Amino acid sequence: MSRLMQLVRRLRDDRGITGLETAIVLIAFVVVAAVFAFVVLSTGLFSSERGKETVYAGLAKTRGSMTLTGGLIADSNGTNVTDVTFGLTLAAGGDSVNLDSTDVSNRMVISYIDDGIHVNNVDYTTTEVLGDGDNLLEPGELAEVAIAIATECACTIGENHTFTLELKPPSGSVLVVQRTTPASVTETVINLN
Repeated sequence: MSRLMQLVRRLRDDRGITGLETAIVLIAFVVVAAVFAFVVLSTGLFSSERGKETVYAGLAKTRGSMTLTGGLIADSNGTNVTDVTFGLTLAAGGDSVNLDSTDVSNRMVISYIDDGIHVNNVDYTTTEVLGDGDNLLEPGELAEVAIAIATECACTIGENHTFTLELKPPSGSVLVVQRTTPASVTETVINLN
């Protein structure tokens, strides 16, 4: 009987099973850690890619920037401003801007705003002063933009009148031009600097 007791005691010895359980627990920790590391790395790569896209979108938005060249010239009939003319060029490093007023899908849009009127799409004409003969305003080129204010906006711009022109290219930042007419608009040509 003592031999039988020794055999039963041997069967109850848990040292081998404990080592196996420890190995299984360690493997489980390694697998969980690997999955967690994969999730963290994937999330980091995804967010850095989104950050890069945001930076590139911001650069594209600012690269189409235009700037005024010279002053804004107003023509007057003696009592009201009838037309405004100004020069446009691209800011340093800017992308080309379509100035073709007949291209309704991909062109610069000009809005007129004052205290009582907001006209979203004002017709304008462009004259290339310095360039290669196309309708694109490209780096190093100069274009003159003319707007028949009295006709296009159906507004009256008299003396001490503040108005705003918003020039919105298809891509890039909006150029806002705000001017106030002088106390007298009796001159036929007025420089609104």
